[in-house]
Amino acid sequence: MTGFFRDGSCRTGPDDLGRHLVCAQVTAEFLSYSRSVGNDLSTPVPEFEFPGLKPGDCWCLCVLRWKQAMEAGCAPRVRLAATHASALDHVSLEDLERHAIE
Repeated sequence: MTGFFRDGSCRTGPDDLGRHLVCAQVTAEFLSYSRSVGNDLSTPVPEFEFPGLKPGDCWCLCVLRWKQAMEAGCAPRVRLAATHASALDHVSLEDLERHAIE
């Protein structure tokens, strides 16, 4: 179950320091990129209820990680309707729309 609160929603709160706001459908390219910058999202971490991701999975990503991947040319596609509105404090709607699945 995705989201900081593991409730299937890309919502946030004061304890969510990473700001898990962008609902993305991850790709092999993004997973490789994320691993290369120190965030291995492919390996399960059961103690944090993290199953490990594979290409095609949807997951709530940290907005700044998504922006970093976008700037590197490997941002995953975004589900706009499931992305939290406060992501717009960090990335433009135009950038999100350019990567939209819908």
